[in-house]
Amino acid sequence: MSVRLYFGNLPRNLEREEFEAIFTEDNDNLVSVKLISDRKTGKCRGFGFVTAKDDAIADTLVEKYNGFTLQDAVLKVEKATPRTEKENESPRGESGGQRRSKKSGGKRGGNNFVVAESKTAEAGPDPRWAGDLAKLKEMLAAQTTPS
Repeated sequence: MSVRLYFGNLPRNLEREEFEAIFTEDNDNLVSVKLISDRKTGKCRGFGFVTAKDDAIADTLVEKYNGFTLQDAVLKVEKATPRTEKENESPRGESGGQRRSKKSGGKRGGNNFVVAESKTAEAGPDPRWAGDLAKLKEMLAAQTTPS
């Protein structure tokens, strides 16, 4: 079964052909070589993936290339772990598939806030504001409206 390896700390000016050239002697044991690049600029994002044919070959590649110096950058190589649902969620709690679509026309980097909705009215006030809420209720009760 094939094993995917993560290659990190790659130089930002690295080209796909240069990355593939590193593996010319190991090419028979590899399934694929992929350099991850930025969509806008096309430049290397600093990491890539190499898929080896089996676990033994993957271990050999990790030993061979972990700590390897490429254009004054020391590479970090390890077996890639598959993403889990928790890792796919953004810091705002939305899953990767629920991000703003390109059709929305909004600019990137805008202020998009996710407001938490209360689950039930019976849950009571937010404990951080409960004291202030009690004061406000007292002030409202003390007010008299002219009739």
